[in-house]
Amino acid sequence: MQLSVVIVSYNAKYFLEICLLSVKKAIKNLNAEVIVVDNASTDDTCQLIKDKFSEVKLIANKKNLGFAKANKLGVNEAKGEFILILNPDTIVAEDTFTNCINYIKTLKNFGALGVKLIDGSGNFLPESKRNIPAPLSVLSKILGIHSKKYAYYAQHIKKDETGKVAVLVGAFMFLKRDTYLKVGGFDSDYFMYGEDIDLSYKLLKKGYQNYYLGSSPIIHFKGESTRKDVKYLKHFYKAMYLFYSKHFKRHFIFESFLKLGMFLWFCIKYFQIKSMKPTSIKGKKAIYFGNNEDIYNKIKTEYNHFEFDKVFDLKLLDSKTFNWLFIDLNKQSFKMLIQILKKYKNNIHKFRILLPNTNIIVGSDSSSSNGESIILN
Repeated sequence: MQLSVVIVSYNAKYFLEICLLSVKKAIKNLNAEVIVVDNASTDDTCQLIKDKFSEVKLIANKKNLGFAKANKLGVNEAKGEFILILNPDTIVAEDTFTNCINYIKTLKNFGALGVKLIDGSGNFLPESKRNIPAPLSVLSKILGIHSKKYAYYAQHIKKDETGKVAVLVGAFMFLKRDTYLKVGGFDSDYFMYGEDIDLSYKLLKKGYQNYYLGSSPIIHFKGESTRKDVKYLKHFYKAMYLFYSKHFKRHFIFESFLKLGMFLWFCIKYFQIKSMKPTSIKGKKAIYFGNNEDIYNKIKTEYNHFEFDKVFDLKLLDSKTFNWLFIDLNKQSFKMLIQILKKYKNNIHKFRILLPNTNIIVGSDSSSSNGESIILN
């Protein structure tokens, strides 16, 4: 078997559904399997998989084991030469996996491969490619200091380019199963966050090289699986300190400064989250991008405070002004969806996506806000 796609999910039902639909298209011409490890979701995720994705291998945990332990369960079941660690709130293009495999064939000392991630508004997510978070890099990030020498994100390679990077993001990590097992996979000491940094660094220490493929973007809504709340802060705080403790020499004075910096970061982020307001835009011009009259009418009824128009041609869309774009995936490819988000991203455009063969609309306005899912009547 060529590929095993491992997805750990927790209360992301409708985002997982669109993710699985896109994965199904992406593995069409591959000998591949999909494994979902559910971390005790309470939103009927497991029933969704049983009803709509019977071909998916489901591991239903009775409690939330965290990201690292749950992924280990999935990898243990995997039969593929390659494994892909994938988040449930992602959308891949039809050619994403074949692009990755073809690129990997050209590489030496291959460790892991990541791709360009964009959020639900089409904006690039800089965590797609990162440097080793050495203590000074972590401290500069925490304190908001922009330093080329100690940059947290990889700046030597542009977002649309391809090449070597040190650290990848756990939302999409493509690697050989044997390599994953040889370096010990994800460290179970991490409950959430930091395990991707740890795995990337372990690969580098074993002589492997990690790569970034900027020419094959995917969508990562992020706000759905990475909720920006106090729990997130605590987990991230602990993960960064754990990584530093495991991989860098302990020094009392510097460690004290690092702890202080992380505490200040925690306080700043805490008050930012507490004061965070839902994103909104003033404009009410909306476009339905599709050709299903029934769906169009349902969307107009649900969003009856908007001024609606409809088109089904990208050339016509170019001539329209709008604030909200409702994209019907019944007639559009996932690759086209990604291209649309990239093309029309700006501060006044919000996107909503209709899942194929459903009455479900999903979307996310930023990487720091929770996603939205609506069932049309």
